[in-house]
Amino acid sequence: MDTWNAPVEVSSEEEQVLKLCKKQKLWAFLRKYRHRILDDEVRTDLVRLFAPSGRGRPPVAPEQLALAMLLQVGFNVADHEVPTLTAVDRRWQMILDCMGETVPVFSQGTVFNFRERAREHGLMKTLLEKTVELARQTKGFSHKRLRAIFDSSPLVGAGRVEDTFNLLGRAIAQLVCAAAEEAGRDADHVARELEVSVVFASSVKAALDVDWRDSRARSEALNLLVAQFRRVEAWLHSQFEEKALQEPPLAEALETVEQILEQDTEPDPESPSGGDKGSRRVSKGTAKDRLVSLSDRDMRHGRKSKTKLFSGYKRHVAVDREVPGLICAVEVQAANHCEHEAAGPLFEKLEIADFDLNELQIDRGYLAAEEVIERHDAGLEIVCKPPTPRRSERFTKADFATDFESNIVTCPNGVVVPLKLDTTVRFPTAACRACRLRDSCLTPKARSRSLCLHPQERWYRQMAVELSTAAGRQQRRSRVDVEHALARVGAIQGKRARFLGRDKNQFDLERTAVVNNCYVLGRLFEQAA
Repeated sequence: MDTWNAPVEVSSEEEQVLKLCKKQKLWAFLRKYRHRILDDEVRTDLVRLFAPSGRGRPPVAPEQLALAMLLQVGFNVADHEVPTLTAVDRRWQMILDCMGETVPVFSQGTVFNFRERAREHGLMKTLLEKTVELARQTKGFSHKRLRAIFDSSPLVGAGRVEDTFNLLGRAIAQLVCAAAEEAGRDADHVARELEVSVVFASSVKAALDVDWRDSRARSEALNLLVAQFRRVEAWLHSQFEEKALQEPPLAEALETVEQILEQDTEPDPESPSGGDKGSRRVSKGTAKDRLVSLSDRDMRHGRKSKTKLFSGYKRHVAVDREVPGLICAVEVQAANHCEHEAAGPLFEKLEIADFDLNELQIDRGYLAAEEVIERHDAGLEIVCKPPTPRRSERFTKADFATDFESNIVTCPNGVVVPLKLDTTVRFPTAACRACRLRDSCLTPKARSRSLCLHPQERWYRQMAVELSTAAGRQQRRSRVDVEHALARVGAIQGKRARFLGRDKNQFDLERTAVVNNCYVLGRLFEQAA
């Protein structure tokens, strides 16, 4: 492959182009500092990643493809537009060092293939580490000690979210198509033979054709779908050996239908048979790990708040507190995963990058993570707001004096009992019955007062004390840095995922973090100049 020898100095023609895009600072950064992002170490990895195969068109410089990918992410450009822009947009030509080209530098297929190779070989992790290294060196923090902040934001999935009827109907249709292909038959012929209308109808609900306002009609429609699946299932067992039904693609298609039936339906006790003969109804409530989309099976239902729901993923970032806005690690998880489940992967990625954490600021959602508790016990300074106690007109846990050295708890009336963490502490019934503060402490029907103390109660109380001081509040206000970084990520990546599947969205978040860090680097380089 020919070596890509792009000049470092900006030409007069390129200066004219940069003047036209002053407000979009990514152009200037990539042109002036592309050689620092794509240094010899990164370029060696790129050449290894995109080695020529000796077939097809002449090879394209991988450095050009890497820069094109950053531009594509930064300006939200579709794959099919990238080749055209290399031939008609002087800004793209300036970054890729192909000024004056009149034909595309590479094809759409090359863009796609390079992205897949980059994802498989972890190229974006390498570029992310490079941007972090450069930013910390420029800021004067070249050592590996890190003060980090964790936070998350929702990412709406790109897959189509469907209700139980559409999910089940489409899953049955996919099963029939997979089975027909394995049997060497036409899917429509198999569906008509088995009277599975959801395969050849224009839509699942059109095939069922019921009054969807009537709850009894909806139950009949569900049981019609179940009956169609049972016919397909019986046909499968008559046509294929058991071994074939336990291997892809049939095993996966069967498992999907069974999963939907298990998560979304339940026996119908109101049916004439009382549910004994297989009559089903849509389950009340939502299963914990419910499949919400067939096109993206990694998506899940999640909550942005108590009242705002979404379906998709949560994107987690670890931001460097010393270099505001600099993202050091990212993690994408299904939306139904709690925040604390991402703490372990984020810690692992920071450790792989050889960081030595000496302070961590987190949201309350991360407090329950075992990894956070273990590191706190090992001496890591954790900065967080304590869990908010429930509001009550009566005494709360905070009104009880807790002596962790002597292991005792004292109620507002002076009654003392032994302190026991992670269990319920009960005060004597006789003392509570005669207590002058009973009305401020107990409900009318309660016989005695009890307290449930968290295993980390001492730590939580310490956080509450810190929050009551001006210094403690000031320290926690620095979390605004991670909120700004998440806002930048949202502006670059958008609120909706670009890809289907967790792995591809993890890769896309890594690309987004690299572009975000390019903006941070641009600011730092300007300050240092």
